[in-house]
Amino acid sequence: MEEDVKPEELTEVVSAEPIASPIQKVYTLRDWKEYLGESFLIIFSVLLALVLTEYFNSLHEKKATEELLNNIRNELKVNKTTEVEKINYYQKVLKTIDSAIADPQLQKKIIVNDEFNLKLIAPEGVLKGSLSNVAWDIAKQHDIFSKIDFNLAKTLTQIYADQSETMKVEDQIGQIILSRDSRKIENAKLTLILIRDNYHAWAVDRYSTMINEYDEALKLLNQQ
Repeated sequence: MEEDVKPEELTEVVSAEPIASPIQKVYTLRDWKEYLGESFLIIFSVLLALVLTEYFNSLHEKKATEELLNNIRNELKVNKTTEVEKINYYQKVLKTIDSAIADPQLQKKIIVNDEFNLKLIAPEGVLKGSLSNVAWDIAKQHDIFSKIDFNLAKTLTQIYADQSETMKVEDQIGQIILSRDSRKIENAKLTLILIRDNYHAWAVDRYSTMINEYDEALKLLNQQ
């Protein structure tokens, strides 16, 4: 038989279960000034980041440019010293050539058995030493012209162009010496004259101008 449930007991059982309370949502009303302040803060942060990035990039570029210019400066100093050594050597070579032009017996020693004995007039070769342009080439690859003034760009371009021209003396004299006519004793005097004239045209007569250009370039570099 089913047990009889008293009304008061039924009431207690039902009321013993928890009754869920409705969830209350809280909405915060924000003033338009707060939104405006946050917007300004975000904009300021972005602008500050851009300014700092630009600043550090500028510092990096300035340092890189200084390094490029310093390399050019050192290269030109070495080249100037080399140029002085070269001209002193060329002057000795020219004296020997002048002596040979006036001495047929010396000419016979220079040209023997269809061989041109270059070492009798240029013991260290046609070209003594070389003028470097490595730093200049690297600087041009890094757009150096956009980072220096017109005066310096013009001076550097000119000095390196003149350096390149003076280095041609080796090729020009080489063509003379390697020609068949230069191996004939009857052409010895003419061959020596041609060699002398090429030394003057490509190297010796450019010396004073180049030294002035070196000095001007170094002066402008020191002002950077």
